[in-house]
Amino acid sequence: MATNSKFIFVTGGVLSSLGKGLASAAIGALLESRGLSVTIQKLDPYINVDPGTMNPFQHGEVFVTDDGTETDLDLGHYERFTHAKLGRDNNFTTGKIYHAVITKERRGDYLGGTVQVIPHITDEIKSSIKLVARDVDIVIVEIGGTIGDIESLPFLEAIRQFKADVGKENVIYIHLTLVPYVGTAGELKTKPTQHSVKELRSIGIQPDILLCRTDRYLSTEIKRKIALFCNVGVDEVITAKDVDCIYEVPLVFHSEGLDDKIVELLHIWTRAPRLEPWRQLIERFKSPTHEVTIAIVGKYVDLTESYKSLNEALYHGGIANDCRVHLNFIDSETIDEDNCAEVLANADGVLVPGGFGSRGVDGKICAARYARENRIPYFGICLGMHIAVIEFARNVVGLADAHSSEFDMTTPNPVIYLMKEWYDDKTGTIQRRDIHSDKGGTMRLGAYPCLLKPDTIAARAYGQSEISERHRHRYEFNNDYIEVFEKNGLVISGKSPSGDLVEIVELADHPWFLGCQFHPEFKSRPMDPHPLFRSFIAAALKKAGDRPPSQ
Repeated sequence: MATNSKFIFVTGGVLSSLGKGLASAAIGALLESRGLSVTIQKLDPYINVDPGTMNPFQHGEVFVTDDGTETDLDLGHYERFTHAKLGRDNNFTTGKIYHAVITKERRGDYLGGTVQVIPHITDEIKSSIKLVARDVDIVIVEIGGTIGDIESLPFLEAIRQFKADVGKENVIYIHLTLVPYVGTAGELKTKPTQHSVKELRSIGIQPDILLCRTDRYLSTEIKRKIALFCNVGVDEVITAKDVDCIYEVPLVFHSEGLDDKIVELLHIWTRAPRLEPWRQLIERFKSPTHEVTIAIVGKYVDLTESYKSLNEALYHGGIANDCRVHLNFIDSETIDEDNCAEVLANADGVLVPGGFGSRGVDGKICAARYARENRIPYFGICLGMHIAVIEFARNVVGLADAHSSEFDMTTPNPVIYLMKEWYDDKTGTIQRRDIHSDKGGTMRLGAYPCLLKPDTIAARAYGQSEISERHRHRYEFNNDYIEVFEKNGLVISGKSPSGDLVEIVELADHPWFLGCQFHPEFKSRPMDPHPLFRSFIAAALKKAGDRPPSQ
């Protein structure tokens, strides 16, 4: 496939969690600031076809794109930092690549030939990269895993070949590595970086730029040492310094000359970068006038990566309200009716996020009841909406045995249930499912339209009557209970255009109590906070009063 795009491949060494995803996103932001169009792709070495069924404790959150693809959480970073429109072609895994190759083999596409890693798997990887190289100036490709992992080798071989395929003037390799400071020795150590680059070069890839993750700026002396042993120029050794706010990363990279070096190596002429919006964003983040504390009551609280988009969306809401947001993660299994008031006493807002499974549900119901009865702003997202509905059914409507059929298949009052048939406004077809469907097949995934009821919390927050939001769930609000719910004060403020699906519920006699079936956090951006998060934090700030931020 012919393409006029330039390609940047980002790899990582020494250890995982150095921040390749953030680095790739920040590079995208810098190049956009220079007037270039960008897309970003993640190639993941794991054999799962996608992360949809993976445990959040192992892999962090599952990010969902508009087209309904369940992807790696790094795609959330890509969307928050850039204007790239991402979808199914922006995340490929080993499982997805091998599935495509085996499907072709079974179909006879290889004409009876022996199917091998080289060239068949590597060719499939290269083809997947070219899929996103349409109508963009720059394609940034992040290779998951760490140099030296056996799983990554086919991807690394593919990107090694890629330079020869599209021309060396169209490809650069950026390697993210670690330069640790050893306190007892009182110095930075470059040996991990040297070994990592040696490993990368042994498979035929010479990095063009090194991003050196460290807790301080590298001296010229250290940069010269790294450049000498890694066969790069001194100006190609970039400090990837730790920052207080992730949105500082583009500014740090720019101060180190990264974007200048990239456009030089790729032979691109661009305008000067326009970074004032990023500087203003950081100023608002670091010097707010107010502060609030939000209690996040969930079951994945031991690993905050499980709620990455959610955390960022709350910070975005804070920025929009000139407010620092403190997140208090509470394990829902530790909450009961006896200690709920004590645990949530300092919360200016309560948020129950999405999730699957029955563990910790009772604690979440206690939290929703506490927020409702004590007029504390409550935000229920996906499962959090289900929790609010169950709590309302039990304690306001009087259906003491109400539950979700996800957690109790025998409940006589399944106020949340697996809807077997509905009209899909997105596809214009009747959708059907049951408990025997494949797990992925029972999901409502991706962007769906929603109509808002006038003069509601939702309508005032969005400022419009029709919205589109991303979904990732199986169970739905049971329409058989709409009449009794509305009679008791629950407001159905958002529905699908067909009216078959309840999307938003709220309370009219509460300062701010809202549950939504979708995941609004997936569409929040630091410079364009999601309306519901902006409104929720504003309500929490009103409850907190004019409390200045702590130092």
